[in-house]
Amino acid sequence: MTRALGHYTLRIVRELGDFGLFTSRSLGAAVGSRKLGRRVVRSIYEQGVRCVPVIMIVGLFTGLVLGLQGYYVLNKFGSSGLLGTLVSLTLVRELAPVLAALMLVGQAGSALAAELGIQRNSEQIDALETMGADAHAYLISPRLIAAVLVFPIQTAFFCLIGLFGGYLSGSVVLALQPGVYWSAVFRAVHPVDVRECMIKAAIFGVLTIAICAYNGFNAHRRTSSSGARAVSASTTRAVVISSITVLAADYVITSFLV
Repeated sequence: MTRALGHYTLRIVRELGDFGLFTSRSLGAAVGSRKLGRRVVRSIYEQGVRCVPVIMIVGLFTGLVLGLQGYYVLNKFGSSGLLGTLVSLTLVRELAPVLAALMLVGQAGSALAAELGIQRNSEQIDALETMGADAHAYLISPRLIAAVLVFPIQTAFFCLIGLFGGYLSGSVVLALQPGVYWSAVFRAVHPVDVRECMIKAAIFGVLTIAICAYNGFNAHRRTSSSGARAVSASTTRAVVISSITVLAADYVITSFLV
């Protein structure tokens, strides 16, 4: 039992070390990389434009649920006028960066892990390295740079759509005056709240895209499976670990910023 626990602990430490080296090498490879801008634009399209519909849908329904539940809870205490405060602070401080990151992992992150896994499985990455090209600079660096830009923008968009959803629940469906809702929103949200939200989004972006890229890039290291099964296992592992990392990182960041 003790031996198995020690073996498992060493395996986790080794995996974390490999991931750290992988991420640092990928970020460093961006310096001096040729035609980096074109690949970054393509990555922005993959992580940004293609993920807008899911961000809109999830953001809208998150705001609708917050507005509906928040109104009934606050109304019991005669404080329904604070609905805008509840919805805005809940979205900006916590839900928007977390849920936006989870949605982006589910769509863009899983696609990235599967794409890199297939490229590794078909030996395309090996061919790049054989020709002397830096696979990290060509495949990973643009995705990480794009994540730093896209995740905060998508999170801000999530916040706006969520606030509109809260307005629909509180003022259109229920009896709260629109002016009361929006004035509470404007009074509640301060620059420090927005800054915390953007910091979280950028950190989540780098962590999740790096995890998904790492698992896809190293799909061949899954000794228990090979071929298409290795790609499937690496993609599933990437999404699960990324999702857990987002929640854990959210707690750590919040504990330092609160």
